[in-house]
Amino acid sequence: MAVPRTFSLTDVAQAELRQLRARAPQPYLRERATALLVLAAGQSARHVALHGLYRPRRPETVSAWRDRYLADGVAGLRQHPRRKRRLPP
Repeated sequence: MAVPRTFSLTDVAQAELRQLRARAPQPYLRERATALLVLAAGQSARHVALHGLYRPRRPETVSAWRDRYLADGVAGLRQHPRRKRRLPP
């Protein structure tokens, strides 16, 4: 059985994520901020992924959001442009 990773936030980081959850114009940012706040409250990534979001996600996805947040802060939660498909002529 996997050992759950502990995750804690400073008061400043919690306030920043609460602000993002309440006022971010993009729904995906609100969802990711919510996931991080619930993780910091002690829930497992699996529980958050399956029960704590707008729609079920893979636990690996929630863990990736946490890891990117720890590495890059709020900037790590933003989506990056994807490669465009090349259509045949």
